Amino acid sequence: MNKLIAGFAVLTALLLTGCAPHKKPYDYSAFRASKPASILVLPAENKAPDVNAAHSFTSLVTEPLAEAGYYVFPVAVVEETFQQNGLTSGHDIQAVSTQRLHDIFHADSALYISITDYGTRYLVVDSSTTVSASARLVDLRTGKELWQGSATANDAENSNNNNAGIIGILVSAAVKQIANNVTDKAHTIAGVTSARLLAQNEDGGLLAGPRRPVTAAR
Repeated sequence: MNKLIAGFAVLTALLLTGCAPHKKPYDYSAFRASKPASILVLPAENKAPDVNAAHSFTSLVTEPLAEAGYYVFPVAVVEETFQQNGLTSGHDIQAVSTQRLHDIFHADSALYISITDYGTRYLVVDSSTTVSASARLVDLRTGKELWQGSATANDAENSNNNNAGIIGILVSAAVKQIANNVTDKAHTIAGVTSARLLAQNEDGGLLAGPRRPVTAAR
């Protein structure tokens, strides 16, 4: 009987393993062929209600891109260049042809950002601040898409009020609401989303750029 039970357990484990979904490796063939060294960050397209979302998020992407090893065109200068030419919205700017962008800035690639969620929602006994965004990296020399990804972050990810009781929950909600009113909580969460979105790795993230320092082997 024991052997029968053990055999059934092994068979069940094999069946579950076989049914588990296998993540398809990200296709980096176009990325590796392009070898971009510089990135033009275009003003983000804002689909969230907060009018400050685009400026907030775009201001945070330079650091993770630079740390990944790319030269990043100064985002303030890029935005001013478009404004001087009558383009002020991210939607209109992202509609400019890749050839035109390359002629103006001479960048290898451009990052197209779309913000889908940005801000704080106030609930009955709590509040939730969420920032979600997606991005595409496009080769401005060929017009080919090299990479795309998405990320989200929420200030409630590490909170745990299950055992706090109703008084604890109400106090926590009051403190969060005051903090959100005093500081721009969404901007802080946007920094987390940006870091996740533009993380350098070979599991769906950005590949390392040519300026990334090589860590010496120990």
